[in-house]
Amino acid sequence: MQVQSAYASGMQGLQSAQQGLAQATTAVATPDQQKPAVSASTQDTVTLSSQAVSQSDQTSALIDATQSVNQAQASTKVIEAASETVGSLIDIEV
Repeated sequence: MQVQSAYASGMQGLQSAQQGLAQATTAVATPDQQKPAVSASTQDTVTLSSQAVSQSDQTSALIDATQSVNQAQASTKVIEAASETVGSLIDIEV
């Protein structure tokens, strides 16, 4: 079993956060799909439920975006710690 360096783990976390943020922002920015035609009597119920689902999807996407930002910040701290550790081991600032 090979153990990754802290720097490699931080970079992997940063890339993962970038991908997650891209997916989440795309989900927020994507316009709602066209609704199928329904009769006037059921239209209000369908419209209200689809709006609730749409808001729920956007809320989930915004939460995912926030999680990706937090992951990026944590990964940055890992990279900084790895850099400081390497710098102190060889007595230079990286």
